[in-house]
Amino acid sequence: MHKISPFLWYNNGAEEAANLYVSIFGGSIIDKRLWGPGGAAPEGSLLSVTFEIDGRNYIAFEGGPGDAFNDSISMSVIVDTQEELDDAWSRLIEGGGQEVVCGWLRDKWGVRWQIAPAILEELMTSADPGVAERATKAMLSMIKLDIAALKAAAEG
Repeated sequence: MHKISPFLWYNNGAEEAANLYVSIFGGSIIDKRLWGPGGAAPEGSLLSVTFEIDGRNYIAFEGGPGDAFNDSISMSVIVDTQEELDDAWSRLIEGGGQEVVCGWLRDKWGVRWQIAPAILEELMTSADPGVAERATKAMLSMIKLDIAALKAAAEG
């Protein structure tokens, strides 16, 4: 277990969010649920869900109204194929999420996600400055990233 885990405060829907996230990313699990003693929520209400994605523990807290998620923290997901990218993208925006720009989206709870192909970093850090510039320019013009279009732009 990691000593530091992201703790995500949801106004509501923490368990639904955790269930969605573990369904998208293979090998993920819901580890435990903690039922609250009352307080802001009714006695016996779900307080938090601990889940694991890609070996990293997360805590989704059913906190009620508080500070909303914002762009200062996001989940970065690196994928290998367009199919993986498309699947994660569509499932994360389903039900009220929003596409943003350059591979970024907000899920319906407001959590920010960056969904990017592994090849993007290779292209953007190419020793050939032309490749890096063309790939970066192409990425900046996209909403959901397109691997074939990024490669074509990089090749010129």
